[in-house]
Amino acid sequence: MAAGDEHAASEVLSGLARHLNCLNEDNKATRKRALEAIKRATIDQGLSSGIQQELLSALLKPLLKCLSDPMERCRETALTTLTEFIRCVPKPEESLPYLMPCLVRRLGTKEISEPAEELRLSAVEMLALTLEVCGRHLAPYLDEMMIILQKTIVDPFPDVRRESCRFTVALAKCLPDHFHMQAECLVKPLMQTITHNRSRVRVSVIEATGAVVQHGSGKELDTVLCPLTQKLFDDSPQVRKAVTAVAGDWLLHLRDRYSYFPKLIPLLLSSLSDESPEISLLAASLWKQVGAQWEKENEENIKDKMDFLFTPPPFYPPGVERPGLGCRELVVRNLCMLVPAITNDMSDWLLPTKVKSCQLLRVLLLHSEDHSTYQLQPILAVLYRACADTDRDVVSNCLAAAKLLGTFVPPDVFLKLLLDHVKSPYSPSQPWTPLMVLAAMLGGCPRPLLQPHLEEIANTLAEPEVCQEYQQVVYLGQLFACVEALLRQCESDCRSVSLQLLQVLVTVQSLSTEPDVSQKALEGVQLLCQVQGLASEMELYRRHMGELLGWLSASVNAWTSYSPQRLQLHIIVTQSGPVIGEFVSQLLPLLHCCLQPDRDPEMRMSIFSLLAKLLLDASNTLDSQGCFRQESGKFLCNTLLPNLVWQAGRVNAAVRTSALSCLLALLHGGAITPAEVMGLKERLLPPLLSSLGEDSRMSKLFACRSLFTLLKLTGTGLHPEALNKIYPELLKRLDDSSEEVRGAALQAIGMWFSSLTDDYDPDICAPHLKLLFQQLLLHLDDPESSMQDRVLVLKKGSSVHPTLLQGEVEAARNKHRSPRYCDQLLHLLNSAPTTTRAEPPQ
Repeated sequence: MAAGDEHAASEVLSGLARHLNCLNEDNKATRKRALEAIKRATIDQGLSSGIQQELLSALLKPLLKCLSDPMERCRETALTTLTEFIRCVPKPEESLPYLMPCLVRRLGTKEISEPAEELRLSAVEMLALTLEVCGRHLAPYLDEMMIILQKTIVDPFPDVRRESCRFTVALAKCLPDHFHMQAECLVKPLMQTITHNRSRVRVSVIEATGAVVQHGSGKELDTVLCPLTQKLFDDSPQVRKAVTAVAGDWLLHLRDRYSYFPKLIPLLLSSLSDESPEISLLAASLWKQVGAQWEKENEENIKDKMDFLFTPPPFYPPGVERPGLGCRELVVRNLCMLVPAITNDMSDWLLPTKVKSCQLLRVLLLHSEDHSTYQLQPILAVLYRACADTDRDVVSNCLAAAKLLGTFVPPDVFLKLLLDHVKSPYSPSQPWTPLMVLAAMLGGCPRPLLQPHLEEIANTLAEPEVCQEYQQVVYLGQLFACVEALLRQCESDCRSVSLQLLQVLVTVQSLSTEPDVSQKALEGVQLLCQVQGLASEMELYRRHMGELLGWLSASVNAWTSYSPQRLQLHIIVTQSGPVIGEFVSQLLPLLHCCLQPDRDPEMRMSIFSLLAKLLLDASNTLDSQGCFRQESGKFLCNTLLPNLVWQAGRVNAAVRTSALSCLLALLHGGAITPAEVMGLKERLLPPLLSSLGEDSRMSKLFACRSLFTLLKLTGTGLHPEALNKIYPELLKRLDDSSEEVRGAALQAIGMWFSSLTDDYDPDICAPHLKLLFQQLLLHLDDPESSMQDRVLVLKKGSSVHPTLLQGEVEAARNKHRSPRYCDQLLHLLNSAPTTTRAEPPQ
């Protein structure tokens, strides 16, 4: 030191002698004024660094003592003065032997010695300044700094924590040769602070953790990895960005990074899918640097592969940038350790963890390309588990990964495993997961590679244990998704498996209880027509109807009400329209077999209802080619009438009702000729007349309407004896509790009158006519006017035996509540020409 500086320092100190003595006074105001005077006489004077160095040597101990002063303002002034001295003096390291122990006492004890949080912050800032100006001279005091940091990193004041983390980063970079020996002691306080509620504190902790691990012994990484991974789900983008930057820095500069690649790669690759573009771009940039550095370090080992660096594999996903060779090699070499980790994370109960895992799997598959074949079995297990998740984000990311897998793995490899899983699902409670994965992989598989396996895939999907075993809506939806993927990928190549695909689509429509799924399956049928160049669904069914009916007939003997084949038949015959009329010769034996009286009653009712709808429009369905009309008699005798035979029980009664509806549709729809009906009248009338006595309202209604239609078809062809058997049963229905049944019975009686011919002798049959007239006249006095109007079918009887009718009307007139309707009949009878019968109906 120059003599001048020493003399100047002595003069300043002589002027401060009284103030130094005042620092020991009990009066705090005195101590405060003394410290302020010392600051004004030293720091505020702008003295040279040499003078200040001499002053610091003399004033250091008194100032350090004042850091424990009871008055906060005194401690603040002393701390500020010391900080400025350290900033200005040329050799601040000379003060370290006294400064560091003092700071340990103030900041590093078990209980906080400095109560003022702003002063603790100032003390940490002074410590950071000391590191900045002293540099490596602080190495002997590393223990003291570690003691201080262990306390200040968990300080209650957030700004103290942030400043401590910044100091940790600076310390690690300044003293790397010494820091690694004690870095581990900072891990615990850092991990305690990483969950702080302030995002800025968390960012500082993550940066400090990166420095601790980077300059530590390497043991710290396993401890910090899990808490750091959790910060990838942080709500703050700045926190996630900090994690990304730290992970990239470790992959680039960590001394033993090769040993930790399996743990660090997922940390960085997960950020590639971050919702923040800034973070995903940062992750992509760092990952490229990591790959390029690895390429450079291992150039000799990958020299052969580098020759094909610019040749992407065939059928690479369009619009996707291929990762560099180094990036791909890093993933490939560590894939066997990364897939089990993803499997473990997929079982986590936290939704964000599962979403990140699926996103990471997709990134890994994009890098591993065809090398993922070696890990196909565990990858499929992960995909099955993800597809079973209830969250849409998990499932969508999983399907995106499966599509990539289908792009890179040859179909002959993945189909061996996947088709077996489709037949025997991993989870019986969630059998649709293999189908979901299969649909996604088929969607990613290139057409030329998929085409040779079309038949194998379609046959598997059409197997009964696959397409008919489960009826869950989700399962059927995924079954359709597989068919749709084949149609969209292979298009016209699907002509060879058109039958199997149609079978699956028919099954989906028949089993689905959701209109949306059924509609999609119907659109799938239209797509199947489109890829084959067919004009409509009719053409498609015409091409395959023979095989479809044979497919159903193979199992018809085992059909029950629960059999899906019953529903498949419904879809086929209703959607095929007129085409089904071309295959009546195959359809009728199938119907005959499943409509035998000893078969399942509910199944028979269902099929009868189906047939009734078809027969009502027979010209556009069953009889579109006139073939059914030729077989209608056999169908009526061998299939329909046996089901009208009375058997005890409500279920059997319901079957008879369904059969009657089918009979009515047959007679009414024109699928049977009048000549055929005339030939079968002897077999047809007894069950019909018997059905008029059923308990079911619908059975009686169908029977009345069937008799009406029968009489209409036969015209005047029935023998009088047959006619005289019909009307008594119809008269009984006039007392029915159902107005609808009574009306149908009267309508049939009206047609009965029209069926009378010259062969019907009114004199011989007078007793029958008398009974008929009397009963009808009785109901002519019904309380319901609508019923009275209907009973006026008696007008048709005026041409049969007018004399008898007139006598019965006159006898009943005085008994009626109102003679109005009787007078109408009498007026008709008196005004009619004198004949015994009207002209027979045409």
